[in-house]
Amino acid sequence: MIVVMGATGATGNALLRSLLALGTPVRALTRTPHRPIPGTTGAHQPPVEVQYADATDTHSLRTAFKGASQLFLAMANSPAQVELETRVIDIAAHTGIGHIVKISAPAAEPDSPVAISRGHHAVEEHLRASGLTHTVLRPYAFMQNLLRLAPTVAQGVILGTMGDAPCNYIDCRDIGDVAAAALTRPDIAGGTYALTGPEAVAYPELASRLSTLTGNQIRYVNLTPDELRDNLIHHARMPTWLAEHVTEIQQLAIARPETPTTTVTDILGRLPRTLDAFLHEQHAHFRR
Repeated sequence: MIVVMGATGATGNALLRSLLALGTPVRALTRTPHRPIPGTTGAHQPPVEVQYADATDTHSLRTAFKGASQLFLAMANSPAQVELETRVIDIAAHTGIGHIVKISAPAAEPDSPVAISRGHHAVEEHLRASGLTHTVLRPYAFMQNLLRLAPTVAQGVILGTMGDAPCNYIDCRDIGDVAAAALTRPDIAGGTYALTGPEAVAYPELASRLSTLTGNQIRYVNLTPDELRDNLIHHARMPTWLAEHVTEIQQLAIARPETPTTTVTDILGRLPRTLDAFLHEQHAHFRR
């Protein structure tokens, strides 16, 4: 039995679909079990065990992990992430889970300039100390997060602070497929993998592609880090910590130029999904 935390999130749900396609026994965890989980209903869909669990509720985690052998650990970034994920790891170890696949982040280092990445490093270290078999996935920017740009794209602009630095993107469905491989193939389990799509694309190029896609002129406006942070807080209504995180990861792309890896192809034997394919699939979100 494989337990999937974050089954309603982008990566967790993508993994869930991948495991169902493989016919693997899976238990989907959610904080809202009364709501259907996307991809788990349908006449030809195998049954999915859905169970309530909350990372702040120790009893719910113990119950959810009972009888399982593997765990997929993916949680939304937050200031409480280190505390919550280390608790999950400890409970998993005590309930008999033998292998954890964790979604981490690039630059997960103790001195990373990105605060969230420093937190992921701390969790990775705790995972290593647990003695459990573990696989760490470090995906770059999710293509699905580009949908958050839709409101400003509708106004004809993309705001950022990366200049013309290229950025790696990856489709969450590819992350899900790699996670499924790590959970079902012993030759993959136990490694640390940086995951990207097939190309790194700078914001000016992204604006050009969206212009072609939508038929509207989209331009990239490069802001200073402080300007972007203030815009995200006051106009996008982001929490301060999240606005700072977005600013930090964009500045990291300048300090450490990003290039694609071949990891997805090496593991899956196929090319990862392209940014163009994703944008065309989601074109309705970007049209005014």
